[in-house]
Amino acid sequence: MTVTLRQMKNMLLGGAASVIAARDELTDIDSRFGDADHGITMEKIMKALGKAVDDSGEDGTIRGLMNAVSMAVMTINGGSAVPLWTTLFDGLAEGAPDRADMSEDEFRAMFRCGYETLFEISKAKKGDKTMMDALEPAVDALGATTGCLADMMKAAARAAEAGAGETVNFAARFGRAKNYGERSIGTPDAGAMSMKYFIQGLSEGLDRDQ
Repeated sequence: MTVTLRQMKNMLLGGAASVIAARDELTDIDSRFGDADHGITMEKIMKALGKAVDDSGEDGTIRGLMNAVSMAVMTINGGSAVPLWTTLFDGLAEGAPDRADMSEDEFRAMFRCGYETLFEISKAKKGDKTMMDALEPAVDALGATTGCLADMMKAAARAAEAGAGETVNFAARFGRAKNYGERSIGTPDAGAMSMKYFIQGLSEGLDRDQ
């Protein structure tokens, strides 16, 4: 299986569209225990991502694409989501090959590197009620699934959805929401939900090639 630069672009655009469509839901969730700006910030992040993808030429490499996305997101004025997503894209760029295509194993390694880079900075793990509750199981699913790219991404999307859903049972341990402690139980984490929508959108973006 080979993942092409075109497929990576389509996946990223699909991820951006999915998160932007969920802006109001994400803002509503964040309003309960945060600053009520998460949906707006995520929309800014994903619009910057989309512009970086659109501005990239037909020629280039997957690493170059991910570096461009990271640089675009880094310049945004926003909440805590901006440095976190910048770090994630930095990690994806670091793990990506400097070519216009990559193998199945390289694709898995790219996402594993993105996760590990973010973990090194945030120290958040599954169960802490953060975006990692969706990202970690999605990356694990990529590593455990064989078959075509569509099958791998569908498995990752299912894992991300399940992980984000589980955050309703957790007390927040990071960010402003941690001040609410046990009172945050019963509400999903906005960061995990935005990651869920992003991973789902990556999967849906593959349909652009059909």
